[in-house]
Amino acid sequence: MRTSLVFAAILSTTAVAAIAQTAGQRAEQTATVAKAAQGPVTPASADKPQIGDFGFDMAGRDTKVAPGDDFYDYASGTWNRTTEIPADRSNYGMFHVLQDLSREQTRTILEEQAKRPGSKSGDFYASFLDEAGVNAKGIAPVQPWIQAIKAAPSKAALATEAGRMQRRGVGTLFNVYVNQDDKNPDRYILQLSQAGLGLPDRDYYLKDDPKLAANRTAYQAYLAQMLTLAGEKDAAARAAAVFNFEKDLAGIHWTRVESRDADRTYNSLTFDELRTRGTGYPWDEYLGALGVKATGSLLVAQPSALTGEARVWSGTPLPVLRDHLLLRTLSSYARYLPKAFDDARFAFYGTVLAGTPEQQARWKRGVDLVDAQIGEDLGQAYVAKYFPPESKAAADALVRNVIASMGDRLKKLEWMAPETKQKALVKLAAFTPKIGYPDTWRDYSALTIKRDDLVGNVARANEFEFQRNLDKIGAPIDRGEWFMTPMTINAYANPTMNEIVFPAAILQPPFFDPKADPAVNYGGIGAVIGHEISHHFDDQGRKYDPSGKLAAWWTPQDVSRFKVFTDRLVAQYDAYEPLPGQHVQGALTLGENIADLAGLTVAIDAYHRSLGGKPAPVIDGTTGDQRFYLGWAQVWRTKYREPILRQMLLSDPHSPGMQRANVVRNLDPWYAAFGAKPGQKLFLDDQQRVRIW
Repeated sequence: MRTSLVFAAILSTTAVAAIAQTAGQRAEQTATVAKAAQGPVTPASADKPQIGDFGFDMAGRDTKVAPGDDFYDYASGTWNRTTEIPADRSNYGMFHVLQDLSREQTRTILEEQAKRPGSKSGDFYASFLDEAGVNAKGIAPVQPWIQAIKAAPSKAALATEAGRMQRRGVGTLFNVYVNQDDKNPDRYILQLSQAGLGLPDRDYYLKDDPKLAANRTAYQAYLAQMLTLAGEKDAAARAAAVFNFEKDLAGIHWTRVESRDADRTYNSLTFDELRTRGTGYPWDEYLGALGVKATGSLLVAQPSALTGEARVWSGTPLPVLRDHLLLRTLSSYARYLPKAFDDARFAFYGTVLAGTPEQQARWKRGVDLVDAQIGEDLGQAYVAKYFPPESKAAADALVRNVIASMGDRLKKLEWMAPETKQKALVKLAAFTPKIGYPDTWRDYSALTIKRDDLVGNVARANEFEFQRNLDKIGAPIDRGEWFMTPMTINAYANPTMNEIVFPAAILQPPFFDPKADPAVNYGGIGAVIGHEISHHFDDQGRKYDPSGKLAAWWTPQDVSRFKVFTDRLVAQYDAYEPLPGQHVQGALTLGENIADLAGLTVAIDAYHRSLGGKPAPVIDGTTGDQRFYLGWAQVWRTKYREPILRQMLLSDPHSPGMQRANVVRNLDPWYAAFGAKPGQKLFLDDQQRVRIW
C-alpha cells in the first residue's frame, strides 16, 4: 500500500521542475508560475521569490470573503474567477502550473537526445512524434495480437493470450504484480486484485444516476467504434455483450472503501487454493503465459471478487470473452495507433468522462509517455540539469525539522497509551526520507527501443517492467527502489518500507522557494512533508509497525479512541457537497483527510521551531501564521470541469482542492490567525474540531 499526495489533479501524467537554475531559466519559470497564478510577475532576481513579494500571490485573494466563511475563497477567490481551465485540461491548478513548466524543460532534454540516435529516451520520444509513420502503418503492428485473440479455440487458449497481453500492458480480468508481503516485509510476494472494467469504477455500471447512465451509453458507443475501426462486423451488438459482461464483473467488485482496508485485503492463499477459490478460470495457462511460477503462496486482495469474476468468466460465451480482450487491447494501444483510434479514445475518456475539450499537443503526450515507460533513463538527464545538490540539502533539512515536530507531538499525546506511544516514536525514528531521485538508477540496457516502432517500444517497455517486477520474487528487498520518477509532481508514503518520498519536481514554487518567506514554505512543502509522515499513522498506515509489518501494535483502547476522532472526520467530509446531490465520501477520503489535518498540525509547529524563539515578522500586513495558512491554501488552488469532479467524487481517495484548503477549520492556530467567529460557515466550536495528533 502506497499513499500519494494527489491523484486526479494530474491523472497519469508527470513533469519535471527545478529549484536552483541559471538566471535566464529562473526568469522563464517566474513568468510561467506568475501567469498561471494570476499574480504579479516578479523579475528574475537572486533575492526575490518567484511568486509575489514573499511567496504568496496576494492578488489571487478575495478579501470580500471572510476567512471564517470560506478560507479557500478568501485565499484564492480572485484566482478562481479569473483563471480559465486550458482547453486541453479537465482540471487546472498549481500542480498543473508545475507540470507545464516541467514538460517544457523535459522537452528540451528529449529533443536534444532525439538528435542522437541510440539514446533510448530520445528514440522513444521520436517514435511517438512520428505521427505520419504511425498513421501509415495502420493497425498492422497489433494485427498479430488481434488474430491470436480471435483465433483462440478455447477458453484455456484465450487465458494464455490474456497473460501474454497483460505482459504488454493490457488490462485483463485481474491485476497481477509483485510487492512486499505486508506481514513479512522482508520478502516479495505475488499479489492479485480485481480488474476487468473499462469504466473508472463499479458505480459507473451500477448506480442509478442520469449522468452515469449517459456515460454507459457513450461507453458502449465507444466500444462499437473501436471494433468498427478495427474492421469488425456487428459492432453494436458485440459491444453491448462486452458491456454486460463488465457490468456483471462490477456487481462482484468490492467498493473502493472496502478495498482500502489493509486488514481485509490481506488474504494469503496457496496456488492450489487459488485454483479452488477461482474455479472456472484456467489459472495454469494464464499464470504460465504471465511467466509466474505457481509455487508457494500469493496474496489476494478481494477473494470474493476473485471467486465471482472466475464464475462470471466461465459462464460467459467464448466469443464475448474474445471481444473483451480484443477491446481491452485496442483501447490500451489506441494512443499508439492511427489518429482515428487515438481520437476515439480521447473523445470518450478525455471528453465524455473528464470533460476535456481538446487533446493535448502530441509533444506533451510524448514527454509523458517516455516518463511513464522509462522514466529513470530520462530522470538521470533531468537531475543532472535541473536539481543541484544544494536543493536536495535544503529539502533534507526541512524534512528533519518536520519529523522532529511530529516526534514532539507524539510525546505530548494524551489519548495514546504509553506503550503504544513508545513504539510510535521508534517507528518515526526509523523513517527513511527519500529526496529528489534514487541513489542507483534503473538499468535499461536489456530494453530495445527503435525510432520507427512505437507500438513495439511500448510493448517491449511494458514487458521489461513486468518482468523486472516479477524477478523480485526470491530476491532481497530493494530498499533503494523508487515508485515515482524525479519528474513527478507528487509525493508518497510507503508503509512496508517505512519511508516518505519526495521527487525533485515537487520541490519548487508554490511548494518550496528558498527565497520565499519561511512561513509560506512551511505551509506548502512543510505541510506536504507532514502529510506524508502522518500517512504512516493514518487509519491504515497506523496498522504497520516500526519494521513495516502489518500487525496489531496499538492497544485496543488506542484503536477505539482513534476511531472516535476518525468517525467525526468522516462525518465532517460527508457533509460537503461539491456537486448537487454528490458529496465527498468521508470514508473513502479518510486517509488523505487525516494526513492533511496532521500535516498542517505538525508543519506549523515546525515553522514556530524554525523561528528560534524570535517573533515572526509582519509582511504586507500579514502575520507569520497567516502566511503559513495562505501558503497551504495556495497549493490547493484548483478548478474542475464537472465530469472530472464527478469522477473524483466517485473514485478518488483525495478530497477536492476546496475541501483540502478548508481543513484549517479544525486547527486552533488558524482561528487565532484569522479570527473566525461563531455564525461563520467554517466555524466549529471547541468540541467539534477534530484534533488527532
